[in-house]
Formats: sequence, C-alpha cells, structure tokens
Amino acid sequence: MSDSTMKLPLLLVLLFILPLIRAQVPHWGPCPEPAVQPSFILKQFMGRWFEIAKLPAQFERGRCIESNFTLTPGNSIRVVSSEILKGELRKIEGIGVVEDIKNPAKLGITYSYVLPYSPYWIMSTDYVNYALVYSCTDILRLFHVDFAWILGRTRTLPEATIETARQTFADNNIDVSRMIGSKQQGCEKFF
Repeated sequence: MSDSTMKLPLLLVLLFILPLIRAQVPHWGPCPEPAVQPSFILKQFMGRWFEIAKLPAQFERGRCIESNFTLTPGNSIRVVSSEILKGELRKIEGIGVVEDIKNPAKLGITYSYVLPYSPYWIMSTDYVNYALVYSCTDILRLFHVDFAWILGRTRTLPEATIETARQTFADNNIDVSRMIGSKQQGCEKFF
C-alpha cells in the first residue's frame, strides 16, 4: 500500500471525527491514566450532583446542569441528567456500570443503547461536598478528547475547593486551562 493510500483512510476518519468533537480540544497521544478514588464506595456516591465547572462539552450547552445517580436492583446505575436550555428543562436518562469490580471508581455511562459506555472515572470525592470526574476517548492512539467535571452536592462550592480540584486534574496530566464555571443561578423555578 502506498504512503498516500494509507493517509486516505486516516484523513477520512479525521474528517468524520473532528466535527463530533468541535467543542472539545483534542490532545496528541493516548488518554492519560489518572489516579482514581481509592476504596471508592459506589453507594455513597449515589444521589444528586450539580455541575460546578467543566471542560467545554458539545453535549452540555445549557445551564443548571445536574445529574442524579440511583442504584438499580440489577446492580447498574440509573443516571438522569438535566439542564435548562432555551428556557426549557431537558432531561436525558442513561445507564451506568462499574467496569471493573476491582476498581469501582471507574464507571462507564451511556445515554444510548447503540453507543458504547464512555469512561466516567471518579478521581476524588468526599461524597458529601464535591467530586472530580474525568472521561477520555482515545482516537486511534493518535490523539484523545477529554472531559472533566467538578461536581458539588450544592449549586456552589468554595473557591478554594475549586482551585484544589483544578490542581488535582493538573497533577494528573489533565489540561484544565479551558475549564469554565457552570451557570447554576435561577434554577429553582425549574426543579
């Protein structure tokens, strides 16, 4: 196979994938492998979490973003995520699973029966105030697209907690220079 013939499939893949990730920033190389919460207790993580800050994500464009996690009788996790977009409450329901029983902080979540589970790794949490979540998709080991969230049990967190969270991401080779605060004001009338 000639050099130009080999480049054509790669170019086609990139042309197909890049529009899907336009809000994200691709990084060269494979996904980093950050440390996750040791001795993670899934049951304590369940409940309502509010998005405090995030790396920009094409699928999250609204405000008042939150997710509610519930254990199901079949040992999966029901995930209901919501946001206010254009003055309207929008909800989507997904399924979460523990991908490796030996490492329960590495969850997988999907919002579609036809799509595979996406990583949803709990890097750090105290279960009652904050959680740091990371997700990364590796594209042919050439580059990766990642997502990072700072979550809170309330709609706001102290600035010191947010800065500590950002430093935790940075210490794990996750670029959070584009992280933005989430809008959690004026949400009460919708919930």
